[in-house]
Amino acid sequence: MYLGKLVEVGSAVDVVERPLHPYTRALISAVPIPDPVRERQRQRIILQGDPPSPIKPPAGCSFHPRCPFAVEKCEMEVPNLEEKELARFAACIRIGEI
Repeated sequence: MYLGKLVEVGSAVDVVERPLHPYTRALISAVPIPDPVRERQRQRIILQGDPPSPIKPPAGCSFHPRCPFAVEKCEMEVPNLEEKELARFAACIRIGEI
C-alpha cells in the first residue's frame, strides 16, 4: 500500500522475490539481509523527496513525485490495480517498461 491505496497484490513469495511496482521494489530493497556478505553487496533503492500528504495526495499516481520511472502521464492518470501477470496485480502504467 502507498498512501492508503493498494499498489501491488500477489502471493507473498512472488511479491517479495519479484516485485512489480516501483514502491514495492524500494520497500523490498530496504529489508536487511542476515548474511553480512550479501548485505554489503545488495543494492538499495533510495527514494528521493518526502512522502506526499495523505490528506492531499498529488494528482495522478500518488507515487509519481518519488518514482524514479515517472513520466508526464503519471502526473495526470490514476493507475488502476490491474492484472499484469497471472495472479499478479499492480497499479502502475509503466510495469511493462520498467
